[in-house]
Amino acid sequence: MSGLYTLHGFDPSPYSVKMRALMRYRRISFVWDALGSPRDVAVAAGLPPVIPVLRFPDGRLMNDSTPLAYALEREHAGRSVIPDDLVLAYLSDLLEDFGDEWITKMMFHYRWYYAPDRAFAQTWIVSSRDPTMEEQKRRQAMQAFNDRQVGRMALVGCTEQNRPVIEDSYRFVLDTLDRHVRSQPYLLGSRPCLGDFGLYGQLQILSVDPTPAAEMRARAPDLFCWLMRLDDASGIEGEWVDPAAPLPEAVEALLRHMGQTYLPFLAANARAVQDGAPELEVELLGRAFSQAPFRYQAKCYDALRKRRAALPAAALRRVDAILEKAGCLAYLA
Repeated sequence: MSGLYTLHGFDPSPYSVKMRALMRYRRISFVWDALGSPRDVAVAAGLPPVIPVLRFPDGRLMNDSTPLAYALEREHAGRSVIPDDLVLAYLSDLLEDFGDEWITKMMFHYRWYYAPDRAFAQTWIVSSRDPTMEEQKRRQAMQAFNDRQVGRMALVGCTEQNRPVIEDSYRFVLDTLDRHVRSQPYLLGSRPCLGDFGLYGQLQILSVDPTPAAEMRARAPDLFCWLMRLDDASGIEGEWVDPAAPLPEAVEALLRHMGQTYLPFLAANARAVQDGAPELEVELLGRAFSQAPFRYQAKCYDALRKRRAALPAAALRRVDAILEKAGCLAYLA
């Protein structure tokens, strides 16, 4: 396909910067439309109010970053973010989902729990929409957005009870990835996969908001620099890891962590959605974790299980051995 895309998003949005970085890496020509309200673009097109929104050269509009990434795979050959090997491709999908749906809890928690982060987020978000907004209108918009997001914290599991789990998980991710990027450029080789971009989107925001950014710079400076490099990796040429070789240590560590956090959360969430329960409760990292069930994450869980089940027999045996070793198979089989 030839022609120019328009990506409607904005800088404080993790999924917007995820897609921007992915399109830069893939060398797909696009215009970055980051003023105004990209959510309004979605609503006007009859789409769910989710950003970013991508306008294709033929005028089509789509949103939701994972379907967008796969749509671009169908439209454009070369510089794929999906590994050729089916097992590596599934692990990439799993890592992307971990970023999109678990690390996002860290992003939301830090942004709206700590007072300096709330103050900065209000300025960043409102100025991204209109940098020269009249002062009174600006103050009103900042307060309204703050109140809306703080009011949603319990809905997404960002509560005082859950804070230790979320913050411990953030530190684990920082430590694990900081070690990894000192020895290997990306998760599954010397080129980025979709999983890299899933982690990047949330971590890029965490690298800017004051409290998590300070911790990242002190605890994981190499990861901080990795995020700046992945923001525009259009000059990168690389290869996937050998599918027959052992997985990178950090990938195995992240999978084990998923088996202790994200996957048991997804299983508990799916049960709560199925039962119509008002709240899910699960033990994560030795602590109680609870929140209202979230239907979208039940759909994510179902998709991960179906994608695994659809693998050819040989690939399924290989991926199941990896998942079993990491303590993940019981949740995905």
